Amino acid sequence: MGAVRDPEATKARIFAAASAEFAAYGIAGARIDRIAREASANKQLIYAYFGNKAELFSQVLEKRLMELAVAIPVDAEDPDGWIDRLMDYHAAHPELIRLVFWEGLEYGTGGIPHEEERREHYARKIAVFAEAQEKGVISPAIPAQDLLFMLIALASWATVQPQMRRIIIGETEEDTARLRASVRSAARRLTGLA
Repeated sequence: MGAVRDPEATKARIFAAASAEFAAYGIAGARIDRIAREASANKQLIYAYFGNKAELFSQVLEKRLMELAVAIPVDAEDPDGWIDRLMDYHAAHPELIRLVFWEGLEYGTGGIPHEEERREHYARKIAVFAEAQEKGVISPAIPAQDLLFMLIALASWATVQPQMRRIIIGETEEDTARLRASVRSAARRLTGLA
C-alpha cells in the first residue's frame, strides 16, 4: 500500500521551494525541476496544480503579499509604528522584496497576472490613508495613493539595496538605528505629523 498523499502539504512545500527559487533567479531564470526537487514533488504535479511557471510565480507572490498584509496591517494613524513593523518584516523576509523586484523586471510597465486582484489589495490600503486624511489625522497634502507608494519605498529600500545601505549608511547597529529614525522622520513629514 502506497503512502497517503497530502495535497495541501505538497502545495506548501512547492510554495516554499518556489518562493526561494523565484527570489534567487526571477521568473525567467527559475527552473521547475529545481523547485520539484527541493519540494520533493513531481514536476508534472506542479504543472497540474499551477499551469505554468508564470502562474506559479504569480500565486507565490500573491500569497507572500497576503502574508505581509495580515502580519503588518496598514496603520496610517501610527506611521512610526507601521514603518518600524514594515522594515522589520522586510529585513526578516527579504525574499518578498526580491520577488516584487523580479516581477517588475519581468513585466515592466505592462500588465501583470491577476492585476485586478492586486489593485483591490492596494486599494484597501489606500483607503486607510484616505480615511485618516479625511478625519484630519494625517495631512491631505499628498494624495493617499502617492503617500502609500512613497512610504512603501522608504520602508523597503534598505532591503532592496543592501549593498547601497552598507556603503552609504554603514553596517553597525548604530547605523541601522539612525537610518530607521530617519525613515520614521521622513514618514512623519510625508504624513504631516512632524
